[in-house]
Amino acid sequence: MAELLNLWPFVAMFAIMWFLLIRPAQKRQKETRAMQSGLKRGDNVITIGGIHGEIEAVDETTAYLKVADGTVLRFERQAIGRVSETAAE
Repeated sequence: MAELLNLWPFVAMFAIMWFLLIRPAQKRQKETRAMQSGLKRGDNVITIGGIHGEIEAVDETTAYLKVADGTVLRFERQAIGRVSETAAE
């Protein structure tokens, strides 16, 4: 019984770490994956490198961003950090 009481602080610390660190990180990853899978033509996005552009085309793994007149760059979908403005439908 005393051995179980000695383990209690470790179990409590793990539970605290789970709710403060691990769970929020998993939630952010899930939201990011959902955002990246929902990308569509016309969305204004910002890459993880800070490049602003408008999505010209999207396929399974790649997004093509129009960053200036006549300039289209190819990025992996995972490189899209956030959507700053969604396309008008």
